[in-house]
Amino acid sequence: MTRYSIRKLGSEYVVLADDQCILKFTSRRKAEKLVADAAELLSVQSAPAAKESDQSPVNDAKFLDGEGRFP
Repeated sequence: MTRYSIRKLGSEYVVLADDQCILKFTSRRKAEKLVADAAELLSVQSAPAAKESDQSPVNDAKFLDGEGRFP
């Protein structure tokens, strides 16, 4: 799993992934947003996909008197 960090170099903030420079920002807030967005995307991507068999089948609706209401 990739580990993100932010370091200040001069007047810029550098986003690092596993000690490799990815992007440079002039705002720490923008750098933090990028790291948060990347972590969210990675967690969604690594989440197990829902299987069709995990869901119960949908049954047709029935009226109590047994009459059809729609043509």
